[in-house]
Amino acid sequence: MKENPVFNYLRRESLPLKFCPGCGHGIILGAVARAIDELKLDMDKMVFVSGIGCAGWISSPNLNADTLHTTHGRAIPAATGVKTARPDLNVVVISGDGDLATIGGNHLIHAARRNIPMTVICANNSIYGMTGGQTSGTTPKGIKTVTDPQGNIYDGFDLAPLVKAAGAAYVARYTTFHVRELIRAVKTALKGNGFSFIEAVSQCPTHYGKSVGQQAAEMLTFFKEKSVTIKRAKEMSPDELAGKITIGEF
Repeated sequence: MKENPVFNYLRRESLPLKFCPGCGHGIILGAVARAIDELKLDMDKMVFVSGIGCAGWISSPNLNADTLHTTHGRAIPAATGVKTARPDLNVVVISGDGDLATIGGNHLIHAARRNIPMTVICANNSIYGMTGGQTSGTTPKGIKTVTDPQGNIYDGFDLAPLVKAAGAAYVARYTTFHVRELIRAVKTALKGNGFSFIEAVSQCPTHYGKSVGQQAAEMLTFFKEKSVTIKRAKEMSPDELAGKITIGEF
């Protein structure tokens, strides 16, 4: 039986993956590896940067390339340093919503504003997963977490439009249910010249799923049923869009 080409881009010693059962981050890892394979990119010319959290483990230690694992919220500044020193390298940041949009949110919008040539993939599961299930900057209003046991009182960031407004050259959002579309978006981002941002909406059955009473399969079904394309969203009222996930290229 022919081996899956994805394994050519993974460190064998990191297998099996260390994510919780049902976590969507393994799907994102597979999408990134497949995009690299379809583009036939040279892994020796790539550097993957991540911060702290579950999503920080997507590239480090799994991808068989140079990886930089930084302090919490500082993945983009470290990646900026790499790109400044070695502009010939393809620099990719893969991290979570807590790391990129909450602790590191200021770095995210300014890197987009400066249009720094790099790809940033935010594995957005709307919660701090590794540290116990705290509210993050993308946790929806009303969701109960360990830091908001009565329910989050604030609206979460709508990341894709936020980064687009900040000045990114390419912005897309898909869920872990939309794997083929996610692969295509990663390919487009990796081929781009400016700041490319992909919001990969991911499931966390361990913490977020517990908060909303859903297991992994139910969360994927939710992604399927609640996602609407940008084209369709433009024809819907704000009330109709409430609770929906707008997907596509922004």
